[in-house]
Amino acid sequence: MKLDTHSDWRPATSLEVLKRRARMLARIRGFFARRNVLEVETPILSPTAATDPHLQSFATRYTGPGKPDGCMFYLQTSPEFPMKRLLASGSGSIYQICKAFRNGEAGRLHNPEFTLLEWYRVGFDHHRLMDETAELVTEVLEGQFRLGPVEKLSYREAFLRYCGLDPHTAGTDEFAACARERGIRVDGLSRGTLDSWRDLLLTHVIQPQLGKGRLTFLYDYPASQAALARVRPGNPPVAERFELYLEGAELANGFHELDNAGEQHRRFERDLARRKHIGLPGVPPDGSLLAALEHGLPACAGVALGVDRLVMLATGGASLAEAMAFPIDRA
Repeated sequence: MKLDTHSDWRPATSLEVLKRRARMLARIRGFFARRNVLEVETPILSPTAATDPHLQSFATRYTGPGKPDGCMFYLQTSPEFPMKRLLASGSGSIYQICKAFRNGEAGRLHNPEFTLLEWYRVGFDHHRLMDETAELVTEVLEGQFRLGPVEKLSYREAFLRYCGLDPHTAGTDEFAACARERGIRVDGLSRGTLDSWRDLLLTHVIQPQLGKGRLTFLYDYPASQAALARVRPGNPPVAERFELYLEGAELANGFHELDNAGEQHRRFERDLARRKHIGLPGVPPDGSLLAALEHGLPACAGVALGVDRLVMLATGGASLAEAMAFPIDRA
């Protein structure tokens, strides 16, 4: 049998970058060890999948004992659900560094297989977790990236500053006018949701301005973008969620975690209805997560941080492929 050989068998990055990556991972573990946050591992394969319409899971069939023959399993897009089951079981604050998988995501800042740091802090809200996230990133980048003072902007403040409109009250005409003024094509968005317009302006206008030489946090997102975060009542209600940016790249996404099983079930159903509406396949939601929430999730906040993006920025890379040994085109 003749094996195919490939000229690009070598790693995509240098040995020096891989060594710096290893040192950064050691710093991350040291950071949590000093704070008595427990390192854990959870399954990558699961018979359930993320229902979020923005996330597409890899699927495979299992043919061994313990499950029905041919049972469908999914590579997890995040370890969030099993980590919350640990929290509900009394684990206390936990973290893990793991592989995560998202189908269809490849490009300068994406690879379908990537390394994720995810952690949960019992007793924290999203503001306190933003502070700890800033401490972690600053420590990990020490000596590699000079950072100015941390910046925090509410989602509303960012839109007012860079787009001149209030994202909670603006209508589609105002969003469209803002996009056109900046030369952004809006073909096909005429019937888009308000969140489609918000995302367009966030990615094309606001995001490139964020994190210039410093860490920038956006927080208090529209309630419609809560994902797995709590919604704080008010006028308007807002999702207690944040994202972290550095040099225009999103590094982390965090929540003051939803702990209501009934609301989580409703969000699963809304996600599945949305997937059906836009022609995506349905996926089995995580009933074990709902059971854990029914049992009782301690008040906590959690955040997921892209390790490959952090390495890329620390080493001056222009793409994620320069921060990992074997990206998808060399896997």
